[in-house]
Amino acid sequence: MPSARTETYDFGEKVEGIDIPVFNERAVRASAGILFLVGFMAVSSAFFTGDFGPVRGFAILFLIDMGIRIGLNHRFAPSMAVGALIVRRQRPEWVGAAQKRLAWSLGFGMAFVACMGMGFLGLQNEYMLLFCGFCLSLMFLETAFGICVGCELYRVFSKEKPRLCPGDVCDYTPPKRRTLFSSDAHSHAL
Repeated sequence: MPSARTETYDFGEKVEGIDIPVFNERAVRASAGILFLVGFMAVSSAFFTGDFGPVRGFAILFLIDMGIRIGLNHRFAPSMAVGALIVRRQRPEWVGAAQKRLAWSLGFGMAFVACMGMGFLGLQNEYMLLFCGFCLSLMFLETAFGICVGCELYRVFSKEKPRLCPGDVCDYTPPKRRTLFSSDAHSHAL
């Protein structure tokens, strides 16, 4: 099993046998699930009670977590530390760090907008609730389906082809889907 090491201020981990910096996708998805759960509880509370204090607190927590990931080291981000601890007994699935940098920068930017909107700009709570719902939708895609929207944006807009994408979407071509109404589908059902 390849060993991973990271320097304090490197972005990504160096893994023996892999020539690019990487992250353990299992830990990344676990941390997204943790953040999604906390964010969902905060948004639900605001929706049902009208108290936006928990949403503001979550936006600040999310901003700090993403800032630590991209500015210092992902291992010091609270959600990443807990996520890595939870999945430590699972085989790592290494994904490219470049795509995650864009994804986490997108998350940081959205958290910054949420903090500014709810704080200094004083935007209406209903608009901020919609914005937070959109952010939670992106986290849900990451957590439940392994779809990293930032990684997909990197794939579309980057000059270089991404490597080691989550779910191997960079290199995998799925077989053609059969439709429910095709004659092949009915013959296999019998």
